[in-house]
Amino acid sequence: MSQPVVIIGAGLAGLTVALHLADRMPVVVLAKRELHEAATAWAQGGIVGVLGSDDSIDSHVRDTQDAGAGLVDETAARYIAERSASAVEWLVAQGVPFTPDTEGPLGLHLTREGGHAVRRIAHAADATGKAIHDSLLAKAKAHPNILLRQRCMAVDLITSRHLKREEPTRCYGVYALDIESSRVETIAARAVVLATGGAGKVYRYTTNPDTATGDGVAMAWRAGCRVANMEFIQFHPTCLYHPQERSFLITEALRGEGGHLKLPNGERFMAAHDPREELAPRDIVARAIDFEMKKHGLDHVWLDARHLGEDFLKSHFPTIHARCLKLGIDIARQMIPVVPAVHFTCGGVVTDLDARADLPGLYAVGETGYTGLHGANRLASNSLLECVVLGRACAASVAESEEALKFVLPPWDESQVENADEQVVISHNWDELRLLMWNYVGIVRTTKRLERALHRIELLRAETLEYYANFRVTRDLLELRNLVDCAELIVKSALLRHESRGLHFSRDFPATLPVSFPTLLIPPTRRN
Repeated sequence: MSQPVVIIGAGLAGLTVALHLADRMPVVVLAKRELHEAATAWAQGGIVGVLGSDDSIDSHVRDTQDAGAGLVDETAARYIAERSASAVEWLVAQGVPFTPDTEGPLGLHLTREGGHAVRRIAHAADATGKAIHDSLLAKAKAHPNILLRQRCMAVDLITSRHLKREEPTRCYGVYALDIESSRVETIAARAVVLATGGAGKVYRYTTNPDTATGDGVAMAWRAGCRVANMEFIQFHPTCLYHPQERSFLITEALRGEGGHLKLPNGERFMAAHDPREELAPRDIVARAIDFEMKKHGLDHVWLDARHLGEDFLKSHFPTIHARCLKLGIDIARQMIPVVPAVHFTCGGVVTDLDARADLPGLYAVGETGYTGLHGANRLASNSLLECVVLGRACAASVAESEEALKFVLPPWDESQVENADEQVVISHNWDELRLLMWNYVGIVRTTKRLERALHRIELLRAETLEYYANFRVTRDLLELRNLVDCAELIVKSALLRHESRGLHFSRDFPATLPVSFPTLLIPPTRRN
């Protein structure tokens, strides 16, 4: 039997790769929590499809470039835009129940979101991610060549440095923690695909699920892969402000359909910040809200959708309407309290357009990877599209690759460690890291804050690595280790950018340079 392809992550990116490979070779998908807990299921808005007669590839590329503030790779943007229609068609063929419109292209209703010139977002009401994830997960469960393993977390990639012999530099597999048994397994792989999502949990407030701890970025960095643009952390402008719901976002589409941002006195404020008002790209809207909150001493601002009407809100935004109503907010009659929260990691593991990372045998897809598509700020609903397009390209590349040399990989060595005597170090360092990132590396930054953050991160990193060296691994410890690595990458990237651009705004460097380039970090193992 041939070696399997190991896919780390069971969201849209990972499942797309798995479904495109499974007819040709065995696939193992690892999910560190339950299978349904991927970030994909949390996506509300939709997926871009250049489908309408009023739309074009050039228009989508322009909108992507405008949102990306001069750092979008045009080749990547065009490659993905050209494949957007076929990506949506593939999802339709998988049974995704998109909201229909008999007069719309492919019989789909298209909505519009901030930064888009036209309606081009295919959606399933306001729970697109869940509809997509449920459909693909059902397909994967039914496929005899796909093994889905939940509660199984990758510890580290197995590379040439783990071997006691001269071998070509490449990735050979992964060490994985079976959380139920607390045993670390050695899994050999024809190829390893990182589809672990972003690093939103490095911040105190985020719209991301608990799985978003930057695992893929951290593992690839430790294995010797380059990362890029980690300073560009997207803050979603409108996360519900409520003590019982700290991670529930209010989709971009609600503003796209006419929702207004307001101060407590009912005054709209976006016109003072951008002529596109509520339809400006996310970075502009998030900074505007942050500015108004600080100016007026507010904990949140308001999103007013009352004028859209109860019937419209119930039919187009049933999830938001029901969730808010459960919390005592009738969005047809009351304004919604909203606040910015970390939403998306625009940087990641450097890959080509076949999702190949620097290490042969290693791939990265979705939010984990960096292709240059998002530049300094992601255009709304490009993320699900990237998952499908790059997932399909990744599968084609893996299928054409040669199987790794067959030899026995070294087992995980825990002979020098013991069970932890207390867990307080992990919980304390986790809380401290997320708070300092929120306070020092947030929407508005200064060099002094970044330097303070880096100093504290280095201390936390030393404590975490000491703990890692002496005690058996747990999911919490592994996530903390990965978050510390990602936090360091974010801060070091931010310190290298001496300008304000897109999602990175510095009071010390408020101007935007005439010409700029991606921030590229090279791990120590590649510098010699």
